[in-house]
Amino acid sequence: MSKIGRKPIPFSSAKIEVNGNKILISGSKVKFEHELPEEIIAKVEDKSLALSVKENTRSARAKWGLHRALLANKIKGVESGFEQGVKIVGLGYKAQLSGKKMVFSLGYSHKVEYVLPEGVTVDIDRTGQQLTFKSHDKWLLGEVCDNVRSFKTPEPYKGTGIMWANETIRRKAGKTGV
Repeated sequence: MSKIGRKPIPFSSAKIEVNGNKILISGSKVKFEHELPEEIIAKVEDKSLALSVKENTRSARAKWGLHRALLANKIKGVESGFEQGVKIVGLGYKAQLSGKKMVFSLGYSHKVEYVLPEGVTVDIDRTGQQLTFKSHDKWLLGEVCDNVRSFKTPEPYKGTGIMWANETIRRKAGKTGV
């Protein structure tokens, strides 16, 4: 059984206010509000946030660990933010940024356009093939990177497509001329 809910969440620059079941997490640029279920109690002690359960039931313990992880992600997002690297592999495949809109050239007969949601920024290198997405919201960052990756998923024969920065594609052998 996991005991992740018992670990206190340390924080340094974030301001945390507990009002009953609502927790307000604010930093210099962004604010988050998180609502806890009735079974969980939150307390701020020194520079850490501790969660505990009222009754030791199976569902309360499951929610305890879940909400501890969600709060830890929100606190980390407020303090330092999250980054995700994406690379585009393929001859002539690239991305360009114009305002809040990204334009992808991915070998299709048309260009693919994607509007970045509020709270997500992207850095593109000069070749247009190394993308670094940044956000304070981990869930939103993953959603955006997943949407971008879905435009041209990596294929195992040539190894081209849009993939995570640290991902390796398992290559398959093509047909032999027998």
